Amino acid sequence: MFQKARLKRLGIAGGALAVAAGFAVATAFAAAPAQAHPKADNSAHTTTPIKHLVVIFDENVSFDHYFGTYPTAANTDGTKFVAAKNTPKVNTLVTSGTLKNNPNQYQPTRLTPAQADTCDRNHGYLPEQKAVNGGKMDQFVQNTSVDKCAAPLYSAPGLAMGYYDGNTVTALWNYAQNYAMSDNSWDATFGPSTPGALNLIAGQTHGVTSYDPKTGTTNPKPTATPDGYTVIDPDATGVGSVTNDPDPVYDDCADSNHTSTNALAGMSGKNIGDLLNDKGVTWGWFQGGFAPTTTAKASSTGYAVCGATHTNISGTSVVDYSPHHNPFAYYKSTSNPHHLPPTSVKAIGHTDQANHQYDTSDFDAAVAADNLPAVSFVKAPEYQDGHASYSDPTDEQTFLVNTINELQKSPEWSSTAVVISYDDSDGWYDHVAPKITNGSTDSANNAAICTTAPKNPANGGYEDRCGPSQRLPLLVISPYTKANSVDHTATSQPSILKFVEDNWSTGRIGDGSFDKTAGSLNGLLDFAHPQNRSVLLDPKTGAVSKVVPINHTPTHPSKPSKPAHPSKPTHPSKPGKGDKGHGGVLGWLGW
Repeated sequence: MFQKARLKRLGIAGGALAVAAGFAVATAFAAAPAQAHPKADNSAHTTTPIKHLVVIFDENVSFDHYFGTYPTAANTDGTKFVAAKNTPKVNTLVTSGTLKNNPNQYQPTRLTPAQADTCDRNHGYLPEQKAVNGGKMDQFVQNTSVDKCAAPLYSAPGLAMGYYDGNTVTALWNYAQNYAMSDNSWDATFGPSTPGALNLIAGQTHGVTSYDPKTGTTNPKPTATPDGYTVIDPDATGVGSVTNDPDPVYDDCADSNHTSTNALAGMSGKNIGDLLNDKGVTWGWFQGGFAPTTTAKASSTGYAVCGATHTNISGTSVVDYSPHHNPFAYYKSTSNPHHLPPTSVKAIGHTDQANHQYDTSDFDAAVAADNLPAVSFVKAPEYQDGHASYSDPTDEQTFLVNTINELQKSPEWSSTAVVISYDDSDGWYDHVAPKITNGSTDSANNAAICTTAPKNPANGGYEDRCGPSQRLPLLVISPYTKANSVDHTATSQPSILKFVEDNWSTGRIGDGSFDKTAGSLNGLLDFAHPQNRSVLLDPKTGAVSKVVPINHTPTHPSKPSKPAHPSKPTHPSKPGKGDKGHGGVLGWLGW
């Protein structure tokens, strides 16, 4: 992931750090004004030893699709995988008996590494509900499976029943062997990418308004009437819920770089970025392709252009940046409409013209400079995010391993936790029936499994937020996990939000956010017995390449830095000798 060419825009060359001359951008294009009176940096004030949380948020995978036969792989092709004998029991296709005795029209079928690039499924809000069929889990082929698509994509009858094993998703299986995973983590609501992303950062998909794309990205105007794709079941003011994938209004690159005229979506309320800013905690959203290929200032239209592309394993060129995968761009307070860069490497994580929205090259720069924000959300470029039809498990593995290896080699690793999570299931089959904890009475947009379930009063009573829907993979890679452990606590994307809120004492989102009722991630962590090692993997094969000891030297927590001038953000405290990332377990217990 660390690419010298991409880091040149941040002024990094030969290991030296310098502010690139090209960073000066006209303030007329600023996304949000810098804080007049910035808060002290409270990033080190945590309730656990975790001082840095990195959330790698990937795309469109059900639990059984990647872990359906875990920990047993066929070992007929791909990278050989042999599990440890003490691997805990996991709720899979094998242990449930649904691998060979399945109620669907087709039985589950193993996909090989040569079949990594497949058709995409119909993973809409209502089709997923119909596939679940009241909990019978037997209508996936009829409702979500897309069995034919153009080459070079792999297609087959009943493709929604396909799954990979440790010969293809080798890295994820090795991370599960050496760290912690869940077999009971869920998509908070039915539906595609945008609802999952909004649930990650706000626990809320209600509060959307449709906007006219012709009215700009800084002070846009609502459409005359609510757009039916963007806003579901609007109230008298035009506000409703998100169940589809409308692009965000506060983003120049939305609507295919503003070349189309689809209505755009804007969200009201708060997200975790707002809470972290209020608390004085550094954070950032880092997404592949966010750096524009043409700046707003240089563009003839006044909009920045996101035109960077990469080629996936099938030889298909894929645009890196997907606007509807960026949840913070739906909120004016946390958006960077013109995709402005940070004013310096030291400013990454702090409030400046970038407003906490960055390219993945900025994440590399922050790690290289020992300036990792307290909370980082990392989104791969599309060809590496795991989404069927334009990405795949192989390209996804390369991104995951390079990113995690990069972190494990950094001074901050001993106080870091990496969460690998997903936005939705893509309609891939999973055998476990959901227990709907939040229903919806909107029968026009919901199946019986949702309309017959009560709405949880704690979640605000808003319509069209039915869930949870399907199990998704969830792994935590950190010194603070037990090796080869499996947690069975029910969690969802808002559980990650809840951990951030609790660890940095931000308080809750409110207004019916799922953070209030989400399950805890604590079962995936073990603060009393940290692992004294890092397990590095090979990004090509996913196999373990090296095990490195790490130091958990006890220290006192870092003192918060003094308030920074907006034009001169402070660098977070660097660890001193023997201090590998702001303190170990004893330091935390005495905190």
